[in-house]
Amino acid sequence: MPQQKDIVKIAIQMPGAYPQLIQLDQKKPLSAVIKEVCDGWNLPGPDNYALQYADGVQTYITESNRLDIKNGCILRLTKAPGRCAEDLYKGIQSSDSDVRCDSLKQLACVSTDVTFAQEFISRNGHSLLVKIVEDAHEAPLIMAHTLTGFMELMDHGIVSWENVSAVFIKKIASFVNATVLDASIQQVSLAILESMVLSSSSLFQQVKQEVTLERLLSQLQVSNQQIQTKAMALLMALLQTAGHADRQELFVFLGKKNLRQYIYKNIIHSSASVGDEMAHYLYVLQSVTLNHLESRMRMPLDSYNQDQREILHGLRQAAFETESENSLSHERRRSLCAKEFKKLGFSNNSNPGQDLLRAPPGLLALDTMAHFASRYPDAYSRFVLENSSREDKHECPFARSSIQLTLILCEILSIGEPPSETGSDYHPIFFAQDQLLDELFCICIQLLNKTWKEMRATQEDFDKVTQPTLALCHCQVLPHRS
Repeated sequence: MPQQKDIVKIAIQMPGAYPQLIQLDQKKPLSAVIKEVCDGWNLPGPDNYALQYADGVQTYITESNRLDIKNGCILRLTKAPGRCAEDLYKGIQSSDSDVRCDSLKQLACVSTDVTFAQEFISRNGHSLLVKIVEDAHEAPLIMAHTLTGFMELMDHGIVSWENVSAVFIKKIASFVNATVLDASIQQVSLAILESMVLSSSSLFQQVKQEVTLERLLSQLQVSNQQIQTKAMALLMALLQTAGHADRQELFVFLGKKNLRQYIYKNIIHSSASVGDEMAHYLYVLQSVTLNHLESRMRMPLDSYNQDQREILHGLRQAAFETESENSLSHERRRSLCAKEFKKLGFSNNSNPGQDLLRAPPGLLALDTMAHFASRYPDAYSRFVLENSSREDKHECPFARSSIQLTLILCEILSIGEPPSETGSDYHPIFFAQDQLLDELFCICIQLLNKTWKEMRATQEDFDKVTQPTLALCHCQVLPHRS
């Protein structure tokens, strides 16, 4: 006698028959359960049948997933996955195009089930689909069903993407590169190429070689949101999989094409709302692009690097009208420099490079200060002179504040952190201009100075000042997508 905890009360349907209400004994072999159900409808050959969920994702019931069945579930008696795979395998090879089309349409649906996929692949069915694609003789509708079925089969990971041929890759890429083609074919072709790129570096190289980047960007400009999203997905896969040199090359190309500005105007601010999938890819683009700054963030200043030293001294020269230094003695020049670096807010005024040895923020702190000084010279001079002339311990030290603020901004922008697989929080301002960190710094350093004066802060109050500054920055400058 089975225990009550092993009994599940369910209904089983079959087209053209009254449903059976049964008490499923989870300890009884599934083959025995199916035989009893077949006997109830006087059906011969129970081995040709299987149980499947009637609603939602119509997964086949197997010994490994049967415990997911709950009281009240509705199942249906259907063709066994092996028999279904055999019938579709034959149907796909029919001389009748309508039979081929119907078989491939059904295949695209049932291939989402891993049990069926295993049966179909065991018959080498996936190779049959590859041949259909490589021959490219079928009508667009049949080709769309073929590609969808192939993609669903490959998603189970039963067959490695490494097994696809160069001919197949070229054919899929040609579907993407075509200027006039059925939208459903292009959509699934983009998804196939994305999976290839993410699977291995060798396939990345092949896809990169075959796909025209100009064409890929043009697909971001179509009105079809599904194609737009899949094109963005492939672009992000290329960026994420690329090695340093290839990624640099891609960034240069995308910069020349003003990709971010296009996204800002035509995707983020389009009449249609940004879908969750597109939001994820915008977040990935933001993350991968900002992570391009990671090497500078982790690199301390090198006091022997002439370029870095010149940038450092450029900060001093931009802030103060100094007498001709060449006419001064070495000691006098050193004393003047130290005095001015102190006014700039460096802790080690005799050797200011020491302040920039902490990494992070590393050289990014030097970059942000230099950007502020060159892009907004009046605001920079006013900040430095205003604070360097104060002697009431309420001055806001520019260099120390800048170094700390740059570090905080790196943390806010998650520079150096790989993009999350589920992340979707992007900052629209990132797509509005090319130098987010630098421009954000320029806004925040001035907000910090304003808050510093209003609070009559001292250097011990730095954390108290940054909290309202960054809160204001988050609300007004860095809102996430709405």
